[in-house]
Amino acid sequence: MAKRRIILAGGSGFLGRALAERLVLQGDEVVVLTRRPDLARQGYREVHWDGRTLGAWADEFEGAHAVVNFAGKNVNCRYTPEALAEINASRVDSVKVVAEAIQRCAVPPKAWVQTGSMAIYGDAGDRLCGDDAPPGEGIPVDTCLRWEQAFAESPTPGVRRVWLRISFVLGRSAGALRFLETLTKCFLGGTVGSGRQYISWIHEQDMIEVFRRSVDDPGMQGTYNVATPNAVPNAVLMRELRRVLRRPWCPPTPAWLMPLGCWLFRTEPVLALTGRRGVPERLLAEGFRFAHPELPGALDDLYRRYAR
Repeated sequence: MAKRRIILAGGSGFLGRALAERLVLQGDEVVVLTRRPDLARQGYREVHWDGRTLGAWADEFEGAHAVVNFAGKNVNCRYTPEALAEINASRVDSVKVVAEAIQRCAVPPKAWVQTGSMAIYGDAGDRLCGDDAPPGEGIPVDTCLRWEQAFAESPTPGVRRVWLRISFVLGRSAGALRFLETLTKCFLGGTVGSGRQYISWIHEQDMIEVFRRSVDDPGMQGTYNVATPNAVPNAVLMRELRRVLRRPWCPPTPAWLMPLGCWLFRTEPVLALTGRRGVPERLLAEGFRFAHPELPGALDDLYRRYAR
């Protein structure tokens, strides 16, 4: 039986590599499109692309089982006009060029799974944000709206399309959790701002299962919130992180001090001071079951597993 080919566009980051390794284990052929391919990579192939223009990489789409597009500049940076332009272009351009590659196929991929962000709901306070909740306001929201509009305006007839609004993915190997872990180990793991801003989150293993289901389940189509049903306030997240790292109470970081701290770390206060309570209505209605639905258990699992 021939292997299924699955394309991971912009898949050289934390989530892309985790998904690639899982797909290889189940017997799939994986092709990662990246600006800096590692030709010695074991287990799967890496192919050069620039995320903007068609090239030889597009030939990989012919007859592929699915494409998952991760591409997008990291938003953990200072929001200068230049950085914002790059953030927006990296998302919009990659969506458009993936659509072009699909459109030129005689036998296109069966599915296009596109990563997005739950930041589209803005600073939603205590409001529950289901899959159909209206967008909020602010710079991250504007980026998400451009991103989703590009996807909506890039037709690929006959291809099943899934948009995943992803929350804070808990993983030890990379990502935001590793940064928070470093701060906490340095006794800087206190509540940020009021501590009441909600953090929607998902364990990395559950995230990979959502990707696998999106690739394989012909019933999945449209927009999905990807988070556990149990968002927590920032104060709870930091308290649980201190617990698993065996760190004592740490002084809070007041909102007025955040601009200085963010200047030192070359990031933006909005990333830490805003939050939302995402609800995975469609995932739950379609039978998805989270292996790690509660934060304490999810963190316990991560820190036990990586300690071995």
